[in-house]
Amino acid sequence: MQNIKYLIMGTFFGTLLYKSEVISWFRIQEMFRFQSFHMYGVMGSAVAVGALSIYLIKRLHAKALNNEPIEIPDKKFNVGYIIGGTLFGMGWALTGACPGPLYTHLGAGTSVMIVAILSALLGAWLYGYLRPKLPH
Repeated sequence: MQNIKYLIMGTFFGTLLYKSEVISWFRIQEMFRFQSFHMYGVMGSAVAVGALSIYLIKRLHAKALNNEPIEIPDKKFNVGYIIGGTLFGMGWALTGACPGPLYTHLGAGTSVMIVAILSALLGAWLYGYLRPKLPH
């Protein structure tokens, strides 16, 4: 019961993804073929909101829901970001979903996404296992 707020926020996020057609395979294909502005508009809006939010969190020294200070450390560029981003994009193009919308697909009744969810969990576990051996 203590974490019900996260379930409510996740349900709201999933509903938003579904209603905005961000999980639509056809919308994703349109994006990768540069045939529609829809997904770029949604993602551009998300980047703008995220950048403004981080600016305000740092500027106003905002705190988390449990009253702990939010710390956002600076990060250095790493070639691993390009490799990881490329793998992420390939998986997204193949399945039609990134990790967040996977559960939205499942909630919307696309049961075949169980395969993608299990694959994503396997990939996360594999990364955790190999992480000490990878260059960071």
